[in-house]
Amino acid sequence: MKQDRALQKEVGYPSHLLLIKYPVTGPQALLHSRALQSMFHDPLSSSKRGPEAQFTMGAFLSPDTDTLISCTYQLQQMRAQRVWPVIPQLSLPAPVPPDQVSLVQRDTWHMRELRSTGTAHHFSFLLNSTDYRILRMDEDHDRMYVGSKDFILSLDLHDINKEPLIGECGNFIRLIEPWNRTHLYICGTGAYNPVCTYVNRGRKAQGALHLQMPQSGGRSSRAADYSTTPEPMGHQEYIFRLEPGRVDSGKGKCPYDPKLNSVSALIIKAWVLNPILSLRQPVVLHNGELYAGVYIDFMGTDSAIFRTLGKQTAMRTDQYNSRWLNDPTFVHAHLIPDSAERNDDKLYFFFREKASEMGQNPVAQSRIGRICLNDDGGHCCLVNKWSTFLKARLICSVPGADGIETHFDELRDVYIQQTQDTKNPVIYGVFSVSGSVFKGSAVCVYSMADIRMVFNGPFAHKEGPNYQWVAYTGKIPYPRPGTCPGGTFTPNMKSTKDYPDEVINFMRNHPTMYNAVYPVHKRPLVVRTNVDYEFTTITVDQVTAADGSYEVLFLGTDRGTVQKVIVLPRDDLQTEELVLEEVEVFKVPTPITTMKISSKRQQLYVGSAVGVTHLALHRCDVYGEACADCCLARDPYCAWDGKSCSRYSASQKR
Repeated sequence: MKQDRALQKEVGYPSHLLLIKYPVTGPQALLHSRALQSMFHDPLSSSKRGPEAQFTMGAFLSPDTDTLISCTYQLQQMRAQRVWPVIPQLSLPAPVPPDQVSLVQRDTWHMRELRSTGTAHHFSFLLNSTDYRILRMDEDHDRMYVGSKDFILSLDLHDINKEPLIGECGNFIRLIEPWNRTHLYICGTGAYNPVCTYVNRGRKAQGALHLQMPQSGGRSSRAADYSTTPEPMGHQEYIFRLEPGRVDSGKGKCPYDPKLNSVSALIIKAWVLNPILSLRQPVVLHNGELYAGVYIDFMGTDSAIFRTLGKQTAMRTDQYNSRWLNDPTFVHAHLIPDSAERNDDKLYFFFREKASEMGQNPVAQSRIGRICLNDDGGHCCLVNKWSTFLKARLICSVPGADGIETHFDELRDVYIQQTQDTKNPVIYGVFSVSGSVFKGSAVCVYSMADIRMVFNGPFAHKEGPNYQWVAYTGKIPYPRPGTCPGGTFTPNMKSTKDYPDEVINFMRNHPTMYNAVYPVHKRPLVVRTNVDYEFTTITVDQVTAADGSYEVLFLGTDRGTVQKVIVLPRDDLQTEELVLEEVEVFKVPTPITTMKISSKRQQLYVGSAVGVTHLALHRCDVYGEACADCCLARDPYCAWDGKSCSRYSASQKR
C-alpha cells in the first residue's frame, strides 16, 4: 500500500495526523485501545509545552457496525512549521485473542535463535587463540584482516568460514595497515620485543584453497615462513605470506605489552602525473609514514605519539612531560583535512588520560589531540619533537536538576562518519563513567566546526599564587602555535624549523586548550544508566529509507551484545531513542572489542577475545507477515513491498 512505509517513522515524529481502522469486536476493543494509547503516547506533550502542542487520543466502538476503533494522534508545532504527510487509513489484520496480544516490539536475540535465522555466522576454526581484533577491512578484495594471539587471519567478507588464510606469527598482532595494492604492513608485540614486517596479501579468490603450515620447533622460525598451496584444479592461487628478510623493529609502532592500547595511521604515498614535466610527482611530502600513539618502553611508562618510516625525521611528543601526555590510553587516530591546502592536513588522536590540571588528585578525562603532518620539530628547542601538538578536553555529560553535571569521562571508542565534505566528518564517541559510584555509558556526537573553534581559542595557562589554570590573555606569538607550515596562513614558512623560538617555547609550555569541546546540542545522543552493562564500541551505518536518510548506531557492550539503535528528532531540543534490537553475539558473554561494517556485503563484523562473528545488518522478515508489523517496527532498513517485509530499495515499487 502506498503510504505504509511512511507510518514507520510517523509514530516517532510529533507533527502528523494518523487514523487507524481495523476490525475489532467485543471486549477486545478496550484492550486494543489501551495498547494503542501506550504505543502512541508522547512524552513531550505536557502542560510545560503550553499552546505549542496539542495531543488527543480516542478509542471507541462504532455503534452501527461494532467493528471500528479510531485512534487520532495529533501534535502541531507552531515553531517548526513543518508539513508532514497525513495517512488517512491503514487496514490491519483482525486481532488475535486477548491472551496473545502483544504490541511490545521484540528486540532481544539470543545466539541460538539468531543462528536459526541464517543471519549470523561465527568463525568456527579452532586455533587455540585469543584476543581477536578486526584491524582492517578491504572491500575491494572482499577480505577482512584479523589479528589475534599468534595468528593473522585473512577472511572472506561473504563467509568468514570460507577458506580462511591463517598465518602464524608468534605474538599479539596490534597493527595491520595497507602498504600498497599487494602488501600489508603488520606489527605485533613479539613477546615483549615488538616487530613489524610486510605480508603479501594475495589476489581475489576464485576457488578452494588449503593453507599448509610448516612444522618447526620454535616461534621465531614458525613465524618466518609459510606458504599456501591451491587445489590442483586450475584455480587462481592465493598468496598470503611473510616477505622473507623484511623485518623491522616495532619500537614506536607497537607496544611491548599486549594489554596496552595503541593506535596508528599509515599515510600512503600518492602520485599524480605532472603534465609539464611528464614526471610522476608526490602530491604531498608527508606520505609513506606511520603515525602511532603507543607506549615505547618495556615497562610501559614512556607514552608517545610517534612518527616513523618515510623520509621525514622521526618525531615524538616531549618525553616524560605530563603536560603533554599523562598516562594516556589511546583510542583512535584519524587524518582530517583542514582545507583544500594539503599542507594544512592534521592527524587527530583520541585518548583518555589523567588530567594534570586537576592538581594532586588527577582524574580521568577524555582528550582530542592533533598534530600537523608536515611538522619537522623545532630548530633549537623541541628538536625531533612535535612543535604543533595541541590537545583539548572532550566533554560528554548530562546536566542534573541541581545544575551539577554527571560526566562520562572515560572515552572507550570513536567512529568517524564521513560526509560529502571530507573536511567536516561527524565524530561519534562512546564514553563510560569513571569510578565505581554507578555504572553508565553514553554516546556523544561532535562537529568539526566546534572542534576547530576550541583549537583556535585561548590556551590554558597557570598563573596566580595558587597556580590555578586560567585562559592565557597575553600576546600570542606569530605564527599562532599549532599552525602548519606552508599552509593557508603560513605560505612562506616551509618548515616548523623556520618558526621563531618564542613560538616553539610557547608550544612546549601551552599544549592544552582552555576551552573544552562539547557535543552537538551539549548533551549525549544516547545514555545508559542503572543498567548492568556498558558500551565498549560503536560503528554507524548511513541508511537511505523511504522517508529520508538515517544514521543507525551499532553499539557493542561489555556483556557481548550489540544494540541496534536509531535516534529520531522530535524538535530542535528533543530526540527519541529507539532500540530496534539487541543481539547476543557470542555463546559466552565477553566484551566486544572491535566492530566493522561492510556496506557492500550488508554485514556487521564483530570481534572479541573469544572470536569473530558476522551478522546481517537487517532481519526484515522477522518483523512478521503483516504490513502493519513491518511499518511499526520502524527499522529504516525495511519496508513492505506488497507481499512481505523486506530490505528497502529506492527502486522498490509499492
